[in-house]
Amino acid sequence: MGSLNPTAIKRWIALEMKRLREAAGHDRTAAAERIGKATTVIAHIETSRNLPAPADLEVLLDFYGVPERAQFFRDLTKRAKRGRDWWIKFDHGVFDWFNLYLGLETGAARIRTVDLVVLPGLFQTRDYARAIMRAGRRWDSESELDTMIDLRMARQEILDRPEDAPKIWSILDESVLRRQAGGPEVMRDQLQHLVELTERPNIDIQVLPFTAGAHGASDGMFVLLDYPPEFGGDPGTVYVENRREGLYYEDKEDLIRFRNTFERLQAQAEHPGRTRDFLQKLSRELYEH
Repeated sequence: MGSLNPTAIKRWIALEMKRLREAAGHDRTAAAERIGKATTVIAHIETSRNLPAPADLEVLLDFYGVPERAQFFRDLTKRAKRGRDWWIKFDHGVFDWFNLYLGLETGAARIRTVDLVVLPGLFQTRDYARAIMRAGRRWDSESELDTMIDLRMARQEILDRPEDAPKIWSILDESVLRRQAGGPEVMRDQLQHLVELTERPNIDIQVLPFTAGAHGASDGMFVLLDYPPEFGGDPGTVYVENRREGLYYEDKEDLIRFRNTFERLQAQAEHPGRTRDFLQKLSRELYEH
């Protein structure tokens, strides 16, 4: 659990405490009565707003029929309290709804992405990121923009973790690769960076070519996140972002829909083994004269 951070731990504790309560057949009112507190206390635990107090944790786990898990949960809550999310130094410029995503991405064991408009942040070069972010919104200062670019580059450090780097599978629409964000030189360097990423054993990239025709994925992007075995029972998360907010889906039916869409796109896209050749050919076609 070395890569897991306080945000990811709090989320898992919340999900698991809710799952255990429901499996035991209790509602929030009954759980709150057992610890002698307001129902809002249980709600705050189950939405990851607050960590459970040690004494409440003991009583609740016994009430849910799993007293043997108390030590494990105590250790996790201590770790969440001691830990510090790495992006805290960038926090003044991060949207509240994105904080959770940063925690989940850092703690994920597998990340699958579909991107139809721009490249995923984990793959962007600095110059490409600058072009995309400058076009996406009005910044109060160049310093603010630089800070957010630094954050995006810092996120990519998970790709270099020596022991538990996540497995990445990315599906990119061909239009993303042809759109000259930042101009020809920026895109040439960006395509070369993608070629280098295809050489990593933990990264698979597929291009969804124009010739694939209609694909039925109307969202501009979505990310499927799966977590390490230590977080047993975690259903995973789908993250979808638009201009106003980030949306998180964790219901079973929603997860199935997005996973099915991903699998359909996998079948339509170029095989990962041919991605490198596709990217190199595209780079020569567009940017070499």
